[in-house]
Amino acid sequence: MKKVSVGVDIGGTNTAIGVVDEMGHVLTKDSISTPSHGDINKYIEDLSAAINKLITNAKLMNEEIEIIGIGVGAPNGNYYSGTIEYAPNLSFKGVVHVVKLLKAHFPDLEAIALTNDANAAAIGEMIYGGAKGMKNFVMYTLGTGVGSGVVVNGDLVYGHDGFAGECGHTTLVPGGRLCGCGAQGHLEAYCSAPGMKRTAFELLAKYNATDSPLANHTYNDLTSKMIYDAAVAGDKVALEVFELTGHHLGQGIADTIHHLSPEAIFLFGGPLAAGELILKPTKESIEKHLLPIFKDKIQLLPSKLDAGDAAIVGASALAWKELNK
Repeated sequence: MKKVSVGVDIGGTNTAIGVVDEMGHVLTKDSISTPSHGDINKYIEDLSAAINKLITNAKLMNEEIEIIGIGVGAPNGNYYSGTIEYAPNLSFKGVVHVVKLLKAHFPDLEAIALTNDANAAAIGEMIYGGAKGMKNFVMYTLGTGVGSGVVVNGDLVYGHDGFAGECGHTTLVPGGRLCGCGAQGHLEAYCSAPGMKRTAFELLAKYNATDSPLANHTYNDLTSKMIYDAAVAGDKVALEVFELTGHHLGQGIADTIHHLSPEAIFLFGGPLAAGELILKPTKESIEKHLLPIFKDKIQLLPSKLDAGDAAIVGASALAWKELNK
């Protein structure tokens, strides 16, 4: 009998759900809206109904399956308590007991667990992706923010309260840009997708670059894909955006390497579609900022998880991790 798990990725707008086998293949998937009403009990009812529907679909496709558990990735997810705590981009206020509520709907499942989205990505990389067999690595997720999941001696690092691993909030520039968390100069303010946009507009102003194609866009209109397209076409401003983003990211990663001495750093997220435009300056900056004992020893690797399903797959891996702990 094929054993499968359910992966749930709770985002600010949508919640993605999928049934995933032991090889990391998504058998069936769907999504529901992440509500703005803030009623966690109603949301869990809707989520449970969607999960049951997917399980039914999976059994119709392959009758010989056994659901072992549910893994949930969510912003501000706390693995220890199974709660989402004060997530700024979700309508649920305060501390919400997601795992407890899901267990009431699925009492027969062996493993139901929750963690934050970056930790879920790290677990997915370890079980299904490029980190198979690695005991020490760090996953950086680049998107609206910069998240990270830290694996030491084969175990995800949660710290004493469940919130360890916030590498995106390393201070790179004291007194620098305002970060979404309210502090100044954090890596996230420079290396997230919005951070790249901010860099682009700073450079447009610096060079009065009215001839750049990026100058034809408003801040709200501009996307990292547009910056990439302009860089591929040879636009100097766009190329410098990637250079500066890589410089800052490499500086932050070097700090992580000094703390943990991992075998590899994995990068995941939209900006990684730019390939060497982001990887080359990041690698150069890492080596520039490392102590000599670490130079040329740590791999910088793009994630091997399928970008379209990575959030679901990563969350589903948490159920396997919970089952086998």
